[in-house]
Amino acid sequence: MRTGAHNAITDVPGVRVGHATRDEPGWLTGTTVVLPPPGTTGGVDVRGGGPGTRETDLLDPANGVDRVDAVVLSGGSAFGLAAADGVADAVWDAGGGWPVGAAEHARVPIVPSAIVFDLGRGASGPDGWRHHPTAADGAAAVAAAADGPVPSGSVGVGTGARAGGLRGGVGSASAVLSSGVVVGALVAVNAVGLPLGPDGRLLGASWTLPEDHDALPDPDPDALAAFLQARAEEVEAMRQGRATTLAVVATDATLDTGGCRRLATVSHDGMARALSPVHTAFDGDTVFSLATGGRPTPEALDLLELHDAAARCVTRAIVRALLAATSVDRSADGGLVAPSWVDAMTCPPA
Repeated sequence: MRTGAHNAITDVPGVRVGHATRDEPGWLTGTTVVLPPPGTTGGVDVRGGGPGTRETDLLDPANGVDRVDAVVLSGGSAFGLAAADGVADAVWDAGGGWPVGAAEHARVPIVPSAIVFDLGRGASGPDGWRHHPTAADGAAAVAAAADGPVPSGSVGVGTGARAGGLRGGVGSASAVLSSGVVVGALVAVNAVGLPLGPDGRLLGASWTLPEDHDALPDPDPDALAAFLQARAEEVEAMRQGRATTLAVVATDATLDTGGCRRLATVSHDGMARALSPVHTAFDGDTVFSLATGGRPTPEALDLLELHDAAARCVTRAIVRALLAATSVDRSADGGLVAPSWVDAMTCPPA
């Protein structure tokens, strides 16, 4: 297995990604959009106990719509679902959407969406909760969408993300299979669970490829102990529904809606390898899947390889998100204080 040229979901031909980042004073949130080529089939699997979603029921294989125009991942909790309005308008303006009549304008954009909780991480008080993505941020993410390398770390939907007390973020990874099929994942990591093992190493690191990151430092025992103590003091706040990990998995294989649903389902294994616990009552963990149809429907063994690679891409994307994230200290405004994994594990207390 090898990575694509960008080691990102954009290695799937026709897939574009755009971020809108709001990290100015008082803000720590954002929106990310994944734009597939026309005719892409979609699926979803929601595993967390506290999801915030839009148009996910439409992706049930029992229902009649089998195409997706965009997938939106946004901060802002339920307020942030408004970002999808801006994406839907942009899709419609570009000629996209599900046809509902003979007239050219009679189209309804299909824009499934999900949110993470990041309210109040830019600042405390009412203003901190008012600072959430809107339709304008969704439109900005579409305007920024590109098919090249995907900016990772503390950007887009990952701007205000936290992962078990560490700074979370956005990451992406891809794989090219023996058949030539390409699969890629984009993940927003904002979990209740820890991404660490008992020794402080990243749980998902053993699943990564050499292209995913440079050599990782050995965690300092004193730094690990200090981090775990600080996390224990705030764990109750993290259990109040203030989490969620989201993923989008895309492939250029041809899959029907049932096949897309299965791809989303098996991709959740990638979360379980990198976060512990996962799929809790306090997370809204959700995986969307996209099949662009550029290559034939996989035979049985090729399908098995696709499922395995998709889950691996999710794990690798989580690791890459955590490594790209930067430490944040918004304590002056009553907001988020969270070290990156590198800073937390290598900087022992004085």
